[in-house]
Amino acid sequence: MNQRILISGASIAGPALAFWLARYGFAPTVVERAPRLREGGNGVDVRGQAVDVVERMGIMSRTRAAAADIIGMSFVDRNDRSLARIDMRAIQGRAASSEVEIMRGDLAAILHETTKDDVEYVFDDSIRTMDQDDDGVTVTFEHGPTRRFDLVVGADGTHSAVRNLAFGPESQFLRHLGHYFASANADPGLGEQRWVTLYNRPGRAAGIYRSGNHAGAKVNFLFRSKPLMYDHRNVEQQKRLLREAFADMPWHVPELLAGALTDPDFYFDALSQVRMASWSSGRVALAGDAAHCASPAAGAGATLSLIGAYRLAGELAAAGGDHRIAFRRYEQGHRKMVERSQSNLFIGMIAPKSTAGIWARNTVARLPLLGAMAGVERRLQPRLLPLPDYGPAAGSQPS
Repeated sequence: MNQRILISGASIAGPALAFWLARYGFAPTVVERAPRLREGGNGVDVRGQAVDVVERMGIMSRTRAAAADIIGMSFVDRNDRSLARIDMRAIQGRAASSEVEIMRGDLAAILHETTKDDVEYVFDDSIRTMDQDDDGVTVTFEHGPTRRFDLVVGADGTHSAVRNLAFGPESQFLRHLGHYFASANADPGLGEQRWVTLYNRPGRAAGIYRSGNHAGAKVNFLFRSKPLMYDHRNVEQQKRLLREAFADMPWHVPELLAGALTDPDFYFDALSQVRMASWSSGRVALAGDAAHCASPAAGAGATLSLIGAYRLAGELAAAGGDHRIAFRRYEQGHRKMVERSQSNLFIGMIAPKSTAGIWARNTVARLPLLGAMAGVERRLQPRLLPLPDYGPAAGSQPS
């Protein structure tokens, strides 16, 4: 039952879901709008139960080998003098954390390499229409021929095309968090090796992310704003908005801004969350950011994607492919973690809205108790139930 499953999106949630589906005997197909695997991207975290998922996939050693190797965050003034530092590696050590930070593109490449022999990948195409009936879903594509699938899963990000087709326009589900962000490649000479170097003006932040395992660097911009009217696919509009927001900012911002505006990997978006009452509609389900983006400020996107993919595939296997049972159990098991992540935002630390706020942030960052407080905060978090062990033969297999 329900063996042929189409997944839209080849970043993290999509290939992770395809891995587990193939493991349980399903036949997943992944379609990706981009012509090839997307490289680059910012650092993402694999932490908590996601570490267990990656270990069960057998790719933890490769994930650790490709780790970004970032020590922490350094706050500087306009003359590049350090004002405060947060040593995240030391904090993780005191908290006995096994988490890994890795560049998004590196994790996506590991997932693709692990699945490419067992999963059908279709690049440079996207879903145009979906027509559900009692027996399956007829899907038309922008370029390829019409095909028939038993189920469809949208793992295609915050601006999910699958969600738009199956649930309605994104304006119903996106919650604006009062900020916009941009990222691009940067001159590594402008940042300190193995640190995220951050410069602030009230309501604005510019940072250089310089991984210890990569020759290049990334620049990240964040600024406060009410909702702006622009096309999220119009890059020139986005560049104009960023240029206007940071035109008068000192430090290395002029050089970073000039480089970002000419970078083909330039990315701009609103800081938003996806809030939905349900992640499924008939034979269509959502996974990863398409279902529950917590926003980049939460630092939980990859972790939630990996855990959600594991649960969704496992529940389908446990239910013998019955999507009605599996989709409900997937959501029941995963929603609590999503809601916690959506409430844990750190925007105020990255871009305080006033000069006094910047001073207060820097003062707190210099306190020796910060690391201990972080460890205590983790231990005080309500415990989640352990991940289910669906096993290689959970339930009856699809027929």
